[in-house]
Amino acid sequence: MIFQPKIEEYLMQVTPERPAVLQEMETYAAENGFPIVGPLVGRFLYQMARIVKARRVLELGSGFGYSAFWFALAMGDRGKITMIDSREDNRNRALDYFERAGLQTKIKFKVGDAFEVLTEIDKEYDIIFNDIDKASYPKTIDPAAFRLRRGGLFITDNLLWSGRVCEEPKDEATSGVVEFTKRLYADSRFFTTILPLRDGIALAVRM
Repeated sequence: MIFQPKIEEYLMQVTPERPAVLQEMETYAAENGFPIVGPLVGRFLYQMARIVKARRVLELGSGFGYSAFWFALAMGDRGKITMIDSREDNRNRALDYFERAGLQTKIKFKVGDAFEVLTEIDKEYDIIFNDIDKASYPKTIDPAAFRLRRGGLFITDNLLWSGRVCEEPKDEATSGVVEFTKRLYADSRFFTTILPLRDGIALAVRM
């Protein structure tokens, strides 16, 4: 976490309550040490989906669907989300949450390696959200550029990686985050800004 604890506490205090299922997901994550983007980033994802009038979202590394839930809330009846995660239990939990919220028709959940699943996908997306294992982050740039429409958003979590990006020596995950950051900034197919929101969010617009 990059925020000072008091700033984090303040922002959480002023953030409105979420729907009951979202709060249940947050409780599960806290009790089980499961990383999620949390409501501060969740609201940001909701806003981005509304701004670009997203109708098609692709997620790389969906976990049990917390970020996808925010996208689903933002997109309305016509929105569709393709979720990819390597764990079957995450798929089952996500489907349960979405069904109880009446949002099950908005998602398609594919279990497997993100890069293998991507070879089966030839559709164009409005938003691609990236939250896979950090060592593999650099490999996501080309697939994202290929599958995003112009003006679409490539959003990636954990770009500040709890400050470890500033430390030496760097482990494999941290090196992946740093290399991804350098490549994304240098890639003319995107215009990128890193926002110091929570653990750092890269917002890259497909040019």
